[in-house]
Amino acid sequence: MTGSRSLLSVCLAAVTATGIACTRTGKTPSPTHANIAYAPAEPAQSRGHLLDLYLPAAAAKPVPVVIWTGGSGWKSDNGKERGAGLVAAQLNPAGLAVAGVSIRSSAQTTFPGQLYDIKAAIRWLRANAASYNLDPDHIGIMGNSSGGWTAAIAAVTGDRPELEGTVGTLGVSSAVQAAVAFSPPTDFLAMDAHDSATSRESHLLGCALQTCPEKARAANPAQYVTGKEPPIMILHGELDQKVPHSQGELLYEALKKACDEAVFISLPKAGHGPFNAFLTRDAIREGATIRSTSAAGCKVTNPTPFTPTWGTVIEFLNRHLRG
Repeated sequence: MTGSRSLLSVCLAAVTATGIACTRTGKTPSPTHANIAYAPAEPAQSRGHLLDLYLPAAAAKPVPVVIWTGGSGWKSDNGKERGAGLVAAQLNPAGLAVAGVSIRSSAQTTFPGQLYDIKAAIRWLRANAASYNLDPDHIGIMGNSSGGWTAAIAAVTGDRPELEGTVGTLGVSSAVQAAVAFSPPTDFLAMDAHDSATSRESHLLGCALQTCPEKARAANPAQYVTGKEPPIMILHGELDQKVPHSQGELLYEALKKACDEAVFISLPKAGHGPFNAFLTRDAIREGATIRSTSAAGCKVTNPTPFTPTWGTVIEFLNRHLRG
């Protein structure tokens, strides 16, 4: 992977590999299919069980799909509209479908309800893949902030019976084949500024963090890492005042210890997003580094200077979602 690789070269590679036309207008697309219910609304007025599909130009064979769910500190039930169009504008030209997925807010359900929701969306996409020319065997997931947490915890808990829940479509795999997490919170108990009963993490759990440490630990993606996880890319700003940089590092270190396939991109000039700036703004990307660990021989690469781009993300997704 190189930070200097242009989106044009990524698109050309996608054309060669898939035969899909690759053009980029710079416009944020509208969903090809909007407000699809992947599970019954609960509560009745919730938007938390809806998804939008952004499909690339007609392809000769089924295309991989990448879920996007935007962050809100678990306060919004409309994550499908918090950045999915921007992501689709980048991924669709490379022949990747995008599913903007909403999950319920912390006012509508507490953890693990949000995990049950995202798994229900994954299962629905897999079960209905043929209807939309999607590849059910190659599903990725991305998100930022609380959406980054959603992407991470979904990635490390695929097909765990005790964590599937009963929301929506059942009897289908909830596993994903790649994940990208921007600024993900992981260990809530290591976020001192978030200890109060009114913190967003406490609202997610339905209890003040320090009064329910077991529930807080259950919400930590790192604790589920076993060495069988799909490839995961993490991007985190060192100046992040909302979700400390150490939170992303904690997850990366767990993946490294387990000899998983993982990438950690650290941005010393970046705060808590916006996630798109991590990949587009020179002032935010200045001094960025990349490190990685490989499942092959547990090989580790130390931090080296790197300029992340959308091409970086697309290349990562193509490598792990093209079979």
